[in-house]
Amino acid sequence: MRFVIQVCSSAEVETDHQIVGKIGKGFLVLIGIGKEDNRETADKMLKKMLGLRIFADENGKTNLSLGDVNGALLLVSQFTLYADCRKGNRPSFTDAGNPKDAEELYEYIIAQCREKIPVVETGIFGADMKVSLTNEGPFTILLDDSTL
Repeated sequence: MRFVIQVCSSAEVETDHQIVGKIGKGFLVLIGIGKEDNRETADKMLKKMLGLRIFADENGKTNLSLGDVNGALLLVSQFTLYADCRKGNRPSFTDAGNPKDAEELYEYIIAQCREKIPVVETGIFGADMKVSLTNEGPFTILLDDSTL
């Protein structure tokens, strides 16, 4: 499982010319689900993500978590995080989870986040989306389950 976590002052996702998810201060999280991922993997990733202390405190040090700053989440599925570009110039996505299992796990991640964070917005699984954000810093973290 891979999360690209971007600290933002605002972010939104649109599909078919309609905004389907929009947040202010928080994290825009692009979520890639691999074929070997499961709920246990998701739980580890969520614990790490929600515990990250990457917001500035009163002294300007990155010392506060998403919950500490009452931040929101915008969760967007993105299978292309599993692009394998080692051979040739056309990426392979054979390590990405199959769509049915990946969507189920994406919905699980959303539900778990909603239990812990008051504002959780999402994209639409499998849709063609336009994602925009104002990345603060810029501050971007790549979390990969192989490093947990």
